[in-house]
Amino acid sequence: MKKPSKSYEIALSAIACAFAAICLTVGTYVDVLLAMGYILAVFALMLPLSKQFVWGGALSFVAASLLAFLFNIGAFFKLVPFIMFLGIHPLLNFLQKKYVKRKLFHGLAFLLKAAWFDGMLCFFWFVLAVPVFGVNELYFYPTIVKYVWYLIFIGGTLLFAAYDYMIFLCQRSVNAIVRRFGR
Repeated sequence: MKKPSKSYEIALSAIACAFAAICLTVGTYVDVLLAMGYILAVFALMLPLSKQFVWGGALSFVAASLLAFLFNIGAFFKLVPFIMFLGIHPLLNFLQKKYVKRKLFHGLAFLLKAAWFDGMLCFFWFVLAVPVFGVNELYFYPTIVKYVWYLIFIGGTLLFAAYDYMIFLCQRSVNAIVRRFGR
């Protein structure tokens, strides 16, 4: 099996970048579609990784983030979770699957990614949710603020465990779909 050409890598990465930028842009303009935009953008960024184009995946993440930022300068804060963690997560999973061979190191990699996810949640809560989005004006804020650390570290880690497992499975399905492309 011969190695795919650089032009194929560029084309696949450009398709991934364009689709991710469109999904993020639509998600930031239509609030109901924000979570779907994140998820579809993550799926799009898995395209170059399915052909093991690490640089293509990394550059498509950077380009999609920049394009989504340029199209949504007023709604930049909605892109922060994607830029800080969700967009780079498929690349981290790919590198973990490719280079980590021992189960102990897989556990360590999971703990590092979970700590990064929890840090992103802390940043989002303390820097964006309360001062920028005004969550402290909601009627249930006094109840949540008592348990925010438990919600972030226990709930966030459990949520991340399910998300991480699902992203590994989704990468497998994207690999199967791209394998049908024929190159």
